[in-house]
Amino acid sequence: MANVTVIGAQWGDEGKGKIVDWLASRANVVVRFQGGHNAGHTLVVGDTTYKLSLLPSGIVTGTLSLIGNGVVLDPWALRDEITRLEGQGVSIGPDNFGIADNCPLILPLHRELDSLREAAAGKGKIGTTGRGIGPAYEDKVGRRAIRVCDLAHLETLDPQLDRLFAHHDALRAGFDQPPLDRAELLEQLRQIAPFVQQFAQPVWKRLRDAKRDGARILFEGAQGVLLDVDHGTYPFVTSSNTVSGTVASGSGMGPNAAGFVLGIVKAYTTRVGSGPFPTELEDETGELLGRRGHEFGTVTARKRRCGWFDAVIVRQSCAISGVTGIALTKLDVLDGFETIRICTGYRLNGEIIDYLPSNAAAQAAVEPVYEEMAGWSETTAGARSWAELPAQAVKYIRRIEELIECPVASVSTSPERDDTILVRDPFAD
Repeated sequence: MANVTVIGAQWGDEGKGKIVDWLASRANVVVRFQGGHNAGHTLVVGDTTYKLSLLPSGIVTGTLSLIGNGVVLDPWALRDEITRLEGQGVSIGPDNFGIADNCPLILPLHRELDSLREAAAGKGKIGTTGRGIGPAYEDKVGRRAIRVCDLAHLETLDPQLDRLFAHHDALRAGFDQPPLDRAELLEQLRQIAPFVQQFAQPVWKRLRDAKRDGARILFEGAQGVLLDVDHGTYPFVTSSNTVSGTVASGSGMGPNAAGFVLGIVKAYTTRVGSGPFPTELEDETGELLGRRGHEFGTVTARKRRCGWFDAVIVRQSCAISGVTGIALTKLDVLDGFETIRICTGYRLNGEIIDYLPSNAAAQAAVEPVYEEMAGWSETTAGARSWAELPAQAVKYIRRIEELIECPVASVSTSPERDDTILVRDPFAD
């Protein structure tokens, strides 16, 4: 079974969209297995740019695209995204798109609660997208979520609504907000139900059949390992598990499904929102990286924080997520730098450590230990073979491999699909 799992090995925004798009053209099925529409993947195909938040990237190529049960689904955001893509000529229907019927829904009350909490948090802001992702996951584990399958049985929903409203009305009272309107929510669900129901299905069963038929399955991760709710920079994380192990629980395929785990790694480091960032550059160099890399979030348009490559966090991510090989992206952004720095360790309380500690205060206190390398004046943009890369760029890549203890499977040198140096084909393993 030649399955491939794609994850971000930093704080997200590593350029997964292009890699997934290229792999999706060779896959039979593409599956989202965690997160929600807080994800953002940009695909550039010819002269057309597609911006996806919830739909699996395979939808652009017509590949069967499935949303697994590990995702939290905003049905109104999904409708808007499908409408927008159809306007760009993408065909989307039950034949090439499906949603797990046990997928939890993001409701308007979740978005509102998300915004109320962030507004009241002061210096404790997490930096969420405000799209209701966290509150929806809370309701899932609290056993009060409304799921896709419930849209076909709204007349029996009262017991679930009782649990849901008992929880949320108490929270809303703490923010001096009025109780929720049950009739209004039910009417909103009645209106959106037919649109969602046309795609609803037992995704685990469809994947079982695909596996039996020998299909190539691509699992598309969102965000990055450093945003994992368990393994990331807690509490400045997302509300789901972003590691490759989530493929099993988030799709219903079982623990042997992940196959080749491809970690997407940017040639420098970026982060959106609050939280520790040891190699952040709050100077002209950081600004230059941001301008060259067009570092603005696909979903939020927020400016990304930029810094030098941090080998410590990538090595940690690769170990935690069982990464088989990495896809190095945005190498061309480093063109023209006279000197390039790589973080090889941290200094904490006078000691050198080789990992990012779990404690939030310790994470904020670590200081990067750098190694310097000569840069290159030639361009790497558009390179499609090692021979087209400057010698110093190759040395930089090889040093990254050594430091993160994981081989490079491919190098991306522009947003274009074909501007890629392929070292190891994930689907060939």
